[in-house]
Amino acid sequence: MDKHAKIYVAGHCGMVGSAIVRNLQAKGYTNIVTRTHQELDLIDQTAVDLFFEQEKPDYVFLAAAKVGGIQANNNYRADFIYQNLMIEVNLIHAAHKADVNRLLFLGSSCIYPRDCPQPIKEEYLLTGPLEPTNEPYAIAKIAGIKLCESYNRQYGRQYVSVMPTNLYGPNDNYDLNDSHVLPALLRRTHEAKQRGDKILTVWGSGKPMREFLYVDDMADACVFLMEQNINEGLYNIGAGVDITIDELARTILEVVGFKGEIVFDASKPDGTPRKLLDVSRLKDIGWQSQTPLVEGIRKAFAGFLSASKQR
Repeated sequence: MDKHAKIYVAGHCGMVGSAIVRNLQAKGYTNIVTRTHQELDLIDQTAVDLFFEQEKPDYVFLAAAKVGGIQANNNYRADFIYQNLMIEVNLIHAAHKADVNRLLFLGSSCIYPRDCPQPIKEEYLLTGPLEPTNEPYAIAKIAGIKLCESYNRQYGRQYVSVMPTNLYGPNDNYDLNDSHVLPALLRRTHEAKQRGDKILTVWGSGKPMREFLYVDDMADACVFLMEQNINEGLYNIGAGVDITIDELARTILEVVGFKGEIVFDASKPDGTPRKLLDVSRLKDIGWQSQTPLVEGIRKAFAGFLSASKQR
């Protein structure tokens, strides 16, 4: 990418979008275009079309999405499928009409079948049933992947899709009603420590295995792919290693300094038993993650404490 090319980052206020902006700025890109939700409603097709007609970006990072943890995905199923479908359809089609040839679409590892072989290869997409708790969100993301593939095939575009594993880091969502497991555990452990609790209750059995990637590593992979002039395809982005929720909780307890006991509530859903991405496709072209999990959790916790003081 030319350092002065116009780059639109959709969703720049979110965790992933803000990390992409940071990465681009650190690498010397000077013409980054952003819009807040108040400035541009991505569900409004007319507004999105007008934005692309006026701005005519050279590159697009589609990081905008409605996201949440297992509880939010299960409770707000209609919101998740509708809003994500609309964002993808509006942005990808408007980019095409404005003759944007390079676009990177951010999906999610939940697109893969619930019980597919581990680690998960990109070709396992659509080979089995999805995890029921987040099926609407996953279907929306699969539609986005297929939109990119279809515009590539019919119009010769270079729209690439990336599937990140579970992300965490700066600008994460710490709302206990709809956050993901790692930020939720960080906040709950910190608050339990502040109260002097002796027990921390964690949803599920603690046995499911999850992979976690620091969001700045994710952003670096996205910019790397655009800089490599990749024409098409689907790329997993992850750390390449996973741990149990039990191990995650104990790591967070150590970072936070909580001295109490963990109790797992097996009456709550576990979700997918294991979800480890095969990242060899990305590694083969020269990229791999750099931030160890414990180091990333320490950074995330420091950011959480700093944000808490500012509120």
